[in-house]
Amino acid sequence: MKNGIHPTYGPVVYRDRSAGYSFLTRSTATSDKTIEWEDGNTYPVLDVDISAGSHPFWTGKQRLLDTAGRVEKFRQKYARARAAK
Repeated sequence: MKNGIHPTYGPVVYRDRSAGYSFLTRSTATSDKTIEWEDGNTYPVLDVDISAGSHPFWTGKQRLLDTAGRVEKFRQKYARARAAK
């Protein structure tokens, strides 16, 4: 690899405040904010909107949509429009 053309690759903490979940990994992303991690070292922290700690697919708390109810609402809405003609 050529020297000087690649971004620095170092430890970063990703934090999901909505779930109270954070993890330490390596990344080229950086931040001005820092956090003291469990090992006593200070690392840059990146706040994310959603992570494995808050995503419905990974938590198993998926919302089920009532598709039959939605179809009925659609039919009722356009049945009134058809009756008005």
